[in-house]
Amino acid sequence: MPAISVRPAGLILSLQIVYGLLASAYGLMFTLLDDWRGAYGIAESRLGAIIAIGFFTTFFSQVVLAPIADRGRTRGSVILGCGLIALGAAVMALGSSFPPFFAGRFVSGIGIGLVLPAMRRVVIVADPGRVGRNLGRGVAIEVAGFAIGPLIALATVGPLGLRAPFVVMTALTVALTAFVALLPIPEVPTEGRTDERFAFDLLRRREFAGTVLLGVAFFLKIGVSDALWVVILDDIDAPSWMSTLSVASFALPWLLFGAVGGRVAQRVGAFRSALVGAVCTVGFISFYGVTDSPATMIAVSLVQISLDAFTFLGVNIMVARITATERQAGAAGLLGGSQSLTAGASAIAAGVLYERIGRAATMGTMALTILVIATVAVAVAGRGAFVAERA
Repeated sequence: MPAISVRPAGLILSLQIVYGLLASAYGLMFTLLDDWRGAYGIAESRLGAIIAIGFFTTFFSQVVLAPIADRGRTRGSVILGCGLIALGAAVMALGSSFPPFFAGRFVSGIGIGLVLPAMRRVVIVADPGRVGRNLGRGVAIEVAGFAIGPLIALATVGPLGLRAPFVVMTALTVALTAFVALLPIPEVPTEGRTDERFAFDLLRRREFAGTVLLGVAFFLKIGVSDALWVVILDDIDAPSWMSTLSVASFALPWLLFGAVGGRVAQRVGAFRSALVGAVCTVGFISFYGVTDSPATMIAVSLVQISLDAFTFLGVNIMVARITATERQAGAAGLLGGSQSLTAGASAIAAGVLYERIGRAATMGTMALTILVIATVAVAVAGRGAFVAERA
């Protein structure tokens, strides 16, 4: 039973910090991809598969398992998800080849898919008047946690080897699971619980379906970046420390602009903010395919992430705005699952294309795909999306 008494604002912040620290496990793995390639001989396509399987299991978990949080099992979803992330880190700590890294990422993906929608439901329902601010701060903390991963790697890999970071991460995630079990996580009242097992019926609304497509466009970029960022930097002769610090620097724009960016997106219009961000992404992705300067690539990425802080959350804010309170976890799971599936597919495609057609053609192909998806999203959502974002 919960043993800590906190106010709603304190509960929201506690859950966001927990998820931020859990995200450091992914930041850690992301940083070590080029080390795994060099030390264990894992090819780019298999590195892409490791990234992708986590996205695929997260998709399954968010679409199939996450809606149970709307049926009175929010707390159980959070605790079980945290435990699975800890188990995934432990499996990867034992690895030195493709299978255990793949398996660890598989298990962690299921955990992430349980934790994130349940936590997001609490954030939205506990303080509905500050959705933009709270979601922005949550992503800022999540990205900051992601950036802690490379720092753990930097501090431990040299003196202790490639297994050490995941040993540290296993201990941290076990401690976080124990802490979450003490929090008074609220459940949906019995009379407000939905009978729907899944959230696919929400796609019948054009505004919801179009917003999900726009979120998919964003996550195609994320899948490509996750699979290829450190690989590209390595191939254009960036030193290892620069690759590590570039990943850590991803957090800076979100820390500076995350909370205010969420408020701005909510005020300007959630759907149009997300659309601007998706279209601008096309140019950034194309640029990463042609530059040969590591410093320039990293500098431009900071500009991109700063823009993301004002646009990326538009998708989440829009979904929260047009979804009933009792369906928030399912809606967040369907959005997140669609994004995870896209990121997984794009990570695999990017790895394979990079090996076969090279960097410039790969990034150009992905940029064009993002533009097409964003265009379809606007057509599907129609004018209703621009009205609903201000309703």
